[in-house]
Amino acid sequence: MQKSKLWTKDFLAVSLTSFFVFVIFYMLTVTLPLFATDELHASKQSLGLIVTIFLVSGIVFRPLAGKWMTTLGQKKVLLIGVFIFLIGSILYMNIHSLSALLLLRVLHGIGFGMSTTATGAIVANVIPEQRKGEGMGYYATFMNLAMVVGPFVGLTLTNTLGHTAVFTVAVVSSVLAVLCSLVLRVPEVQASSTTNEMQPAKGLAAFFEYRSLPISVAGLVVAFSYASVISFVSIYAKEMGFTQASSFFFVVYAVCLLASRPFTGKWFDQYGENSVVYPSILSLAIGIFLLSQATTSWVFLLAGALIGLGFGTITSSFQSIAVKKASPHRRGVATATFFVFFDSGMGLGSFLLGILSTAAGYKGMYVFCSIVALLAIAVYLVLHGRKSQKQRIISQNESLGK
Repeated sequence: MQKSKLWTKDFLAVSLTSFFVFVIFYMLTVTLPLFATDELHASKQSLGLIVTIFLVSGIVFRPLAGKWMTTLGQKKVLLIGVFIFLIGSILYMNIHSLSALLLLRVLHGIGFGMSTTATGAIVANVIPEQRKGEGMGYYATFMNLAMVVGPFVGLTLTNTLGHTAVFTVAVVSSVLAVLCSLVLRVPEVQASSTTNEMQPAKGLAAFFEYRSLPISVAGLVVAFSYASVISFVSIYAKEMGFTQASSFFFVVYAVCLLASRPFTGKWFDQYGENSVVYPSILSLAIGIFLLSQATTSWVFLLAGALIGLGFGTITSSFQSIAVKKASPHRRGVATATFFVFFDSGMGLGSFLLGILSTAAGYKGMYVFCSIVALLAIAVYLVLHGRKSQKQRIISQNESLGK
């Protein structure tokens, strides 16, 4: 049987839109703490708020974006989101106080929440059903590449040309995101003719996809542990004397992730999500623990390799599970549900871990987060893994009986 085409113009357009938005997100996440301390003289305790406030505003607007997509359409919500994100990127040029920065992070978070919720829903409808795991894996690769390009470019520019150069790149990337969104053709998705599907969702069901909640809770735990990496690795590297290596941390992250991507997406489709998720969470936990023990640059970079292999695979797998649980016309709501919990984990982690790092130091914080990552295995097993395994056994028995 011939496979349905995956690499279409629309798949590339939505993937590149996501890429440019996430480049800015990750670039500013690792450089704004440096900007806040160097230029705004912010305290160590306040640094976590830079990420937390951004994510909280995105969290608030994700469910709204999911609901709006069912009424306004997915592309309109995407365009509104990327234009708000562009305005926010431009305004960083004129920030001279911590309070102004935090206020701007609210606006920027709104644009981020709306645009990334829309791209996640659109790509789920663009990818052929029989290649969902593979397609979501490649889509996530664009986000993972942004996770590399953003910090690398941001830290390199900060160390050479200064913070203004970082903000200039953010504006350029925002413009490119808008252009990619404009050329994107979004397929129309209709509800099925069954009575339940035809009825409009009411109450909280209009904003949250209940069938996606279990995997979303597991995503929250994983994101909490990963917040220690994305929010504090640049400060930790500077403290440990790994300033030069910090620029390559996410490069190593990407190399390992990209090397595994051709296999993990196909394994997800062929052997089930458990075969990919369990080793990925374990890799993340080991990587974060190695980060806490790093005394040399090569151990620091090895930690980046394991974290990239683990976290990059987890995010694509969890998002695939979330959208598979929902009906096609509810994928926008399912995507919003997943990222509400995921971003909550990141935001809560950034805030609480900032406090923990003050009391226990960054090494102690990373040890704690490695334990949290291990706990994510148990959370996934209870909420989704056991049920997934039972369903797979049933499907295999039915196939053998035919």
